[in-house]
Amino acid sequence: MSLTVLTTANRLRSLCRLQRIQGHMMSSQVQPEVLLEKVGNAGVITMNRPKVLNALNMTMVKQIYPQLKKWESDSDTDIVIIKGAGGKAFCAGGDIRAVTEAGKVGDPLAQDFFREEYTLNNAIGTCRKPYIALIDGITMGGGVGLSVHGRFRVATEKTLFAMPETAIGLFPDVGGGYFLPRLQGKLGLFLALTGFRLKGRDVQRAGVATHFVESNKIPELEKELVDLKSPSAEDVSRVLDSFQKQSSLDSEKAFVLEKHMSDIDRLFSSSSVEGIMQNLKADGSEFATKQAATLSRMSPTSLKLTYRQLQEGAALSLQDVLVMEYRLSQACMRGCDFYEGVRAVLVDKDQNPKWKPPTLEEVSEQMVDQSFSSLGEKDLTL
Repeated sequence: MSLTVLTTANRLRSLCRLQRIQGHMMSSQVQPEVLLEKVGNAGVITMNRPKVLNALNMTMVKQIYPQLKKWESDSDTDIVIIKGAGGKAFCAGGDIRAVTEAGKVGDPLAQDFFREEYTLNNAIGTCRKPYIALIDGITMGGGVGLSVHGRFRVATEKTLFAMPETAIGLFPDVGGGYFLPRLQGKLGLFLALTGFRLKGRDVQRAGVATHFVESNKIPELEKELVDLKSPSAEDVSRVLDSFQKQSSLDSEKAFVLEKHMSDIDRLFSSSSVEGIMQNLKADGSEFATKQAATLSRMSPTSLKLTYRQLQEGAALSLQDVLVMEYRLSQACMRGCDFYEGVRAVLVDKDQNPKWKPPTLEEVSEQMVDQSFSSLGEKDLTL
């Protein structure tokens, strides 16, 4: 083979390789992490990171917030719809790994992410236009913050809701201190401490979702919402109610915690987390034993912070709760359980965190008080 042919062949190969690389770069550029579209009279937000279950990162928060504020004041936008791409998740939570890496080296992201995220949670909670979250799929942590404070939350049989933060040395933030204590009885405290997962229709029965619609009806529901002309919240409500009436799936099944509700109210009524643990151990039932075992795996510091967070949050506005939670988030960034929890659950996945302190008794009231204390000029302002 002549040198010319070889050189041409090599050039062609290099060109093909270059095109492949460019193609890959283009495709990654073409896919923004969040899609913000105007469809009819609706502003539609789509979390677009399906490979990581639409985990919420700083870029997404910084794009959603100004667009939401713009739509809120725009006379041509009547409603806002938020959903997740990919069919598996609405949003499985905040991008915790990025925050962990930042926190370890003192990068400002550990402060900025929580600040921007909670500011967005507040904007959703105060949005004057009907805000409809289609929570079709996994909805945890940061994903709950993007949905639960809005006027309407539509669950499907694919919805999986949880606030699992005590397992990673954090606390159920994004306004968890506001909505959890407002659920029936001690249900919110139970969900917050144990990270118990609710599925499908149970997400609505617990009061986290406002409606239940079967997953295959969601595209049709979305089309009907988008086609509404100058709708009021009541008009939106009527559409959601009509779709809920068409969705009979699992309607005959009882709420998963129905038979345990009185136990939850009784066992989780105590003036301390230690008291709750004593109640669970003394009860001895299968349910109580299981919850005691779950709590014994959680960060003792997180359990105590969460208990106080919900106690105080029950009497506060959403804004005041978010200010309090921002203080807590920064206390967790200064501590060690958050980094250890993320390591054990998300990085090494050995599920064997070494908490410091390792027992509830060793987490002093002073340590808890410090976590709730003002950050002065670094406090969150809304």
